[in-house]
Order: sequence, then C-alpha cells, then structure tokens
Amino acid sequence: MNIEKGNISNWNEEKGFGFIAPTSGGKSLFFHINDYSYRHKRPFKNLEVQYFISTDKKGRVCAIDVAPLKGHLNNGREFRQRFFSLVLYSIFSSVLFYLFKSKLIPFEVVCLYAIMSILAILAYAKDKNAAEEGKWRTSESTLHTLSLLGGWPGAAIAQSFLRHKSKKVSFRVIYWITVIVNCCFLYWLLTPEGGLWQNTLIRELYILVKQMRY
Repeated sequence: MNIEKGNISNWNEEKGFGFIAPTSGGKSLFFHINDYSYRHKRPFKNLEVQYFISTDKKGRVCAIDVAPLKGHLNNGREFRQRFFSLVLYSIFSSVLFYLFKSKLIPFEVVCLYAIMSILAILAYAKDKNAAEEGKWRTSESTLHTLSLLGGWPGAAIAQSFLRHKSKKVSFRVIYWITVIVNCCFLYWLLTPEGGLWQNTLIRELYILVKQMRY
C-alpha cells in the first residue's frame, strides 16, 4: 500500500470520526479515532495527515493508520487519563475490600459494584461499535444510570481505554456527578440507618428469588 496525503476536512470530536480530503483529489475518506495515531494529539479540521487506504467491515473505502505529517505529538494526556482511571479503579477497589473485610458492607454490595462496572464497560464498547458502524446507539442516560448504580469505576476504564465519551464536556460533568452521588450513597450505607436499610433490602431480595424458584 502507498502512503497517501490529505487534510482533515471534517472532524466530529464527540463521535470520534471524521473525513480526509485527499491532496490528489477525489472523494473524501472516512476515518475513525481508532485508526488515528496514539502518539499524536487529537485530530482537528484542516490538519495535514498521511494515511493508507483500506476498506471497513462493510467493504467501504476508508483511511487507516492516520497520522499528522509533522509535529502535533501527543503531550501524554491520554496516557495520564488511562493511568488516572487505573489508579482510581484500584483505590476504590481497595476501599471496597477494606469495608468488606471490616464487615461494614456485605459481600452483595461488592458484587454489585463489580457487576455494574462490567456492564458499564460492555455498554461503552457496544456504543462505540455502534457509532463506528452507524447502528442504534446506547443512550447517554443509560450510560449515566450504570455509573450511578455503581458502574462508574468501569466507566472510567472504558472512557480512557476505549477513547469513548472522554472529551464531551457535558457528558463528563454528568458522569462525575453520578460518581459523587454514588459515593455519598455508599457513605450513607455505612450509617446505622443505611446498614439497616441494606440488610432489609438484601433479605427481601433473597426471599423474592427463593419464591421465584418454586
């Protein structure tokens, strides 16, 4: 394959894709952020780039291995985001483990955070794949609900490693609100009232599950 050159004629930061106008002329080529160099800063309109021509899963012509012609090297922001998400995940996991070992929260609460984090990662991956292929998207309210219910650690991992929903300011603001609300709720569970409520809820859930089995 020959290296082609062009300029980014359109870039959608929120959705993570854009189009390149070839220097040699012809139809603009689609490219996704996944096909853009990790060693460089985020793309923007009119940026001069080089790339290879390929086809996507549906056989449509697109650009891959897209990289700026000169300069625009990454300042380490994405690496710091990933590092921060891993540190955040590790610290919170350690806090949950401590609370569980100290018998301040039941095992069911730990499982809830683990399950919701996994569901959040899967939901982000599904939404990103849908955005790439033009399919039905997962609503932002669904992603925020998963975070609110305890999936925010997994959402942090998904945002940084999947490079998805990590730039839109309004989404990030609401995300951090869900983190704060969830942490406040966890703190309330450590109070006598919260502990009584969660024990009652867990007991009722076990009774409901037992009834459904028979």
